[in-house]
Amino acid sequence: MTDFDVLVIGGGTGNNVAAAAADAGLETALVEPGPLGGTCLNRGCNPSKMLIQAANAVRHVREADRFHVDATLEGIDHGAVVDEMDDLLGGIAADMEARYREREHLTLFDEYTSFVGERAVDLGGETVTAEKVVVATGSRPLAPPIDGLDEVDYLTSRDALYLDEPPESLVVMGGGYIAVELGYVFETMGTDVSIVEMNDTLIHREDDDVASAFTDVAAERHDVYTGHRAAAVGRSGDGYAIRAETEAGDETTVEGEAVLLALGRRPNSDELGLDAAGIETDDRGFIETDDYLETTAENVWAQGDVAGNAMFKHSGDYETRHTVANVVEGERRALDLFAMPHTIFTDPQIAGVGATAADLDETGTAYVVGRADYADSAMGRAKKLDDGFLKVLAAPDGEILGVHAIGYEASTLVHEAVVAMRHGLTVDDIVDTIHAHPTLSKVVEAAFRDVGN
Repeated sequence: MTDFDVLVIGGGTGNNVAAAAADAGLETALVEPGPLGGTCLNRGCNPSKMLIQAANAVRHVREADRFHVDATLEGIDHGAVVDEMDDLLGGIAADMEARYREREHLTLFDEYTSFVGERAVDLGGETVTAEKVVVATGSRPLAPPIDGLDEVDYLTSRDALYLDEPPESLVVMGGGYIAVELGYVFETMGTDVSIVEMNDTLIHREDDDVASAFTDVAAERHDVYTGHRAAAVGRSGDGYAIRAETEAGDETTVEGEAVLLALGRRPNSDELGLDAAGIETDDRGFIETDDYLETTAENVWAQGDVAGNAMFKHSGDYETRHTVANVVEGERRALDLFAMPHTIFTDPQIAGVGATAADLDETGTAYVVGRADYADSAMGRAKKLDDGFLKVLAAPDGEILGVHAIGYEASTLVHEAVVAMRHGLTVDDIVDTIHAHPTLSKVVEAAFRDVGN
């Protein structure tokens, strides 16, 4: 039997917990069967954004004539983009592993594991125990029970990111952020993309105005089937056919050379033997944690996607700081996920923080609205941004309840609101702040000035 001070299961954001524990002189075990860096580095944020930047470059060339620039797109070497991405990210993961294997007080296990008792796991037939355990095993694509799905060779986001060549046509099942980001990439790279989504809009969790605006944009690029649930999947010639149904019972068939499954994610908790450790999950399989990321088992913490707190890389990083404080440094630092921002890197970008109008309507919360369009700003005119807007939801007393944006660099603009909300600033505080002209940040100022008007 091998004993450690700290055992970390999962090498995504969890690798930072293990590194901090080892640096503190604690004998630490890090268990990760795949490349270090987890989903974000290897099959999520990093590779997808590298593909998106390539797609943006293609779009800029195609739209250069808007600025009276004569540019021609001679071709797209998709394989080279993927190879470069794979080399870069694979190198980062390999370098990280090499460093960790040389790190004092740290032992790396590159295999799967499961609990066999309280703070005890099986590793290669040996029982390994620890005084403290952190579970950070992340999540994976959800494959719901759709008729015929198990019999077809569908793509997940992980597969789609590393295709050597884009398919001629692609049917995306789902309309969330993964679906619309990859839909944008493949459409820009030359694929005919269809999207099948059961809700009335794409990205339906966004504020209604943002979701509706983006659905209109997407419908100009793709064949979009909102209000349709994917009911069955099967072969059709050299490709696939998806039978989609509306609530009213109407059916349509959508065909493509390839199918991308983007219907959500599920926690990697089902093969960990959590019952043996006394670790409880909710009805969706997410590990239950308190404000300190403690599970129902003594001296066991969980963080990141497997705990289901926010399921963003930036929330995982934030949780990591709290896990290090609570596990390694012996503090009692409570998690505060208030004003957690999120972004979607399509064209146009989408970003938001706080409540949507639907959220406030559901709870009966009184609010006023402010809005500013990119096209009304000096920089918007300079960049010829004909669409895009920022929307503010505020309480009558000026408390900022939510801010939502769609448009160029929305992911950057929303952070002014994030800082304001985290620190209790009001609408008047934003209005009284001097915003440099002619930056896009003037759109933020204009939207806050419009609140209640």
